[in-house]
Amino acid sequence: MKMSSLLCLCLFLRLIAYEQQVVLPYFKSKLNSVYNREREARLQASLWGNDDETFEGTSYFDGTEASPVPSRTSDTQVTVRARLRKKVQKLVFACYPFLHAGVEGLSFSYQLLYLLDATGFYSLGLHALGIHVCRATGQELMDTSSRISKIRSRERERLRGPPWLKAVQGALLRCSYTMLDYAQTGLIAAVFFFKMMEWWYQSAEERMSAPTVYPPPPPPPPPKVAKEGISLPNDRTMCPLCSQKRANPSVVTVSGFVFCYACIFKYISQYNRCPITLMPSNVDQIRRLFHDM
Repeated sequence: MKMSSLLCLCLFLRLIAYEQQVVLPYFKSKLNSVYNREREARLQASLWGNDDETFEGTSYFDGTEASPVPSRTSDTQVTVRARLRKKVQKLVFACYPFLHAGVEGLSFSYQLLYLLDATGFYSLGLHALGIHVCRATGQELMDTSSRISKIRSRERERLRGPPWLKAVQGALLRCSYTMLDYAQTGLIAAVFFFKMMEWWYQSAEERMSAPTVYPPPPPPPPPKVAKEGISLPNDRTMCPLCSQKRANPSVVTVSGFVFCYACIFKYISQYNRCPITLMPSNVDQIRRLFHDM
């Protein structure tokens, strides 16, 4: 009877843990997605207007025309479902922020009160079930340790057989007890060592697979001024074509020299070349400069 009641209690606690870890987060994520979808729809409607017009006679998914005589029953069911879905979305949009804030605030309050020893419940579910979560005192830990040591000593006294067999059985018991005592510490150390080795080999692989960084190549040599081309003025701010201050400065990409936009556009449209280097060019290779030196 006692064993069955203990088993039922364990199953009940497992069900509560499953509900808190799986069911409630699932419903929370669903409500959050519905709220975000409704908020985006309202924001889009406020910015671009309501685009709920329906286009009859054409199916935009398969490229076929719809039936000219739709079924009234199916249309009525679709409209009822759509209206019901809209009402549910509006209800979730109106109530979800307050519900979310209330649940999070209540959970934080329980955890804070439990941390300050003001209550024995750290969640609303445990409070509703009346399950206290108590901290073990030093005396309770000492009593537990002494009780475990007594149980282990009795187990060693029950050993039967010749002396050598008792010695082997005692050594096996001591090894098992040591493993049980340091299982938690060993597990933590093993996880730390595993993560350390993972980081070490991952960083080594990244260093080995990283591309080699080469220095930037030197800039190309400046274009040479052709003998038959127009000479460059001494003042860099002057246009070589009109010998005036550059207006709407523009560069020819094939040579890199800067002119007035009107001058270079007219020259290249007529001669299809750069006036200084005589390199072939067209008007598509003229770029406007917004900062002239």
